Amino acid sequence: MINSTQVSYFTLAAYFDTGNFKYLYFLVIISLYVFIVCANLLLIVIICMNRSLHEPMYIFLCSLFVNELYGSTGLFPMLLVQILSDIHTVSTSFCFLQIFCVHSYGAVEYLNLAIMSYDRYLAICCPLQYNTRMTTNKIAVLIALTWLYPCFAMVVLLSLTTPLQLCGNIINKVYCDTHSVVKLACSDTSIINLYGLIATFGIIFGALTFIMFTYMKILLVCFSGSQQTRQKAVSTCTPHLASILNFSFGASFEVLQSRFNMKNVPNILRILLSLYFLTCQPLFNPVMYGLKMSKIRGTCKSLLSKADC
Repeated sequence: MINSTQVSYFTLAAYFDTGNFKYLYFLVIISLYVFIVCANLLLIVIICMNRSLHEPMYIFLCSLFVNELYGSTGLFPMLLVQILSDIHTVSTSFCFLQIFCVHSYGAVEYLNLAIMSYDRYLAICCPLQYNTRMTTNKIAVLIALTWLYPCFAMVVLLSLTTPLQLCGNIINKVYCDTHSVVKLACSDTSIINLYGLIATFGIIFGALTFIMFTYMKILLVCFSGSQQTRQKAVSTCTPHLASILNFSFGASFEVLQSRFNMKNVPNILRILLSLYFLTCQPLFNPVMYGLKMSKIRGTCKSLLSKADC
């Protein structure tokens, strides 16, 4: 039995020898990362610099794009290093740092999508009260809670995980996650497992239940409202719903993989699906919102036209 503070590194066992193809994979992954960074950063700058976009919906979108940068940066740099490396190891400090980033990214994503659904609910169902109920202070509080609560929850989880006595250092994934480390423990982990389940399902099901409630209210208003109300709801809610479904698909597989035996699933498919919520969501959101939100699309076109001149 060895204490985790004495383990200097973890081995990421899901990687396999790709020969010279590793350079092709490296180019593909780094191109994807550069596109994610540029697309999200561009939309953040557009929202921050354009006064007409200083509305609650776009401020929440800005927070969402910041989270995409945060989550992808928690994965891609280490992934790129591992692709080129012949020995797939990671130091304990970087492993726990990646655990913090990946898990808090997922929680922030769900909470951010939940407050965006609340914003749409107020705009569509209570338009006359929108400006009085969605004040600047309320926006600041909602965004602060969206970020601070997951970070606090992860600090508690890591404070329970780092002192564990470990019987090994092999993680059967391409990146670090809490459950993989906890499974290496020699000591009792019932408290950590209980806390992890409560924190994970509390955030996921809490956010999804709230989102479903707000959309039920929105649908009721749409069915009883005018054609203009329905068009407004569709234009603003479609990218949001698509984002929720896309992220939930990837997150669901990751939760199931961490809790159940997935050895019957081919290794390459397991790797791709485990990376889905960390790669596709940061790529999906800026493309979806950039194309669907008319104000953002219009601002992008005007910037491109000025650049051509």
